[in-house]
Amino acid sequence: MSSGISQATSQPKQPLDPTLDRASPSSRPLADRMRPRTLADFVGQEHLLGEGRPLRELAEAGVVHSMILWGPPGTGKTTLARLLSEAAGTVWRSLSAVLAGVRDVREAIAEAESFPDRRTVLFIDEVHRFNKAQQDAFLPHVERGTVTLIGATTENPSFEVNAALLSRSRVYVLRPLTASHIATLVKRAAERELDVELHPDAVRELQSVADGDARRALNTLEVAVQLAAHAVEAEHVLEASGQSYRRFDKGGDAFYDQISALHKAVRGSAPDAALYWLARMLDGGCDPLYVARRLVRMASEDIGNADPRGLQLSVDAWDAYRRLGSPEGELALAQAVLYLASVPKSNAVEAAFDAAMAYVRKSPSHPVPARFRNAPTALMRKLGHGKGYRYAHDEEDAYAAGERYFPDEMPDQVFYKPTDRGIEARIAARLASLRDQDRAMRSSPDVPKRQGGPEP
Repeated sequence: MSSGISQATSQPKQPLDPTLDRASPSSRPLADRMRPRTLADFVGQEHLLGEGRPLRELAEAGVVHSMILWGPPGTGKTTLARLLSEAAGTVWRSLSAVLAGVRDVREAIAEAESFPDRRTVLFIDEVHRFNKAQQDAFLPHVERGTVTLIGATTENPSFEVNAALLSRSRVYVLRPLTASHIATLVKRAAERELDVELHPDAVRELQSVADGDARRALNTLEVAVQLAAHAVEAEHVLEASGQSYRRFDKGGDAFYDQISALHKAVRGSAPDAALYWLARMLDGGCDPLYVARRLVRMASEDIGNADPRGLQLSVDAWDAYRRLGSPEGELALAQAVLYLASVPKSNAVEAAFDAAMAYVRKSPSHPVPARFRNAPTALMRKLGHGKGYRYAHDEEDAYAAGERYFPDEMPDQVFYKPTDRGIEARIAARLASLRDQDRAMRSSPDVPKRQGGPEP
């Protein structure tokens, strides 16, 4: 480590947790006992702590500023905040947003004001759980420099942290630990804390169970050691882990990121990737009916009339799941996902609808032409409702060539532009033929001229 970090960390340290002062350290959870004491021992987050990276440079300079550490559980947010505080030689004060209120914040500020010669780092774990009033309570004290605020959150700060507080802090994104990181941690724990042999197959199983979460890996290892007579093997890890749950939060970033990935894989005609993301969401606990609703949207948005069967199959899959439930109904969702991802794509329906809505919002409310109005009463007939209407089924090929169906006051518009893919290619050819008939008919002197006309 550089001299900056060494000097800061060589000072007498406050324990990372009050339980470190207990006489029997083995009574504490393994994950707590394995917290790194220096940045040199920190595993992961090389994009922040590697040579020349931002948090490494802060630590080497012995400074710290207000920040939000955003990342999934078990990636070292709390430990990293504490080590940065120690490197800067600040007073450390921590609160949990789950338990603390405005009164606790005020007490922490008052305590910070009692150390006028030293900066105080106020660490807020799960800062996203503080409401607006509680977050606002920090602002004047952060601005005056009374405290340096470090918040830790698993939720997107853009949505969960007040804009005013966010503007006074830098956001650092922590990443899930890799399989290599997990292997380093569990091997270190087995050697330094547990004095147990760890078979390679057990390490691989711990990597899978952890799913990027160091705390989960170490907690599972601790239980596996209790189950093993001698060396820890894969079977002990499996028994210790119980049911494994992947990263998924049913409403946070992981949820929306994964449904976005599923949608994009369908749009990108990648059926295997689409099926993977569907499996990830269902495995994580997503409501299958939510997926079903999104599939219906995908069918119209990304396939449309290139293959109208996609919409019907999506609705059928939705209905099948409602009838069968899990797990039988999930197969229908998988069938729909694979179909939607495999057929020709077109966004012409969505583009046409968006264009029509945009035109309507900026245009006057033109009246319906009299010839298209119903005339169920004598008065309406006297007013000319329905007069001059051409009944399409009485025309050749059931098409009233030359008729205009827009309001007479507005020009012709072309919102729907079919692609040349799938069934939509045939639709495009038919519409082109009909428009040719319109042009030919409208050029005839025998046809009544309507108002409107070509698109300007």
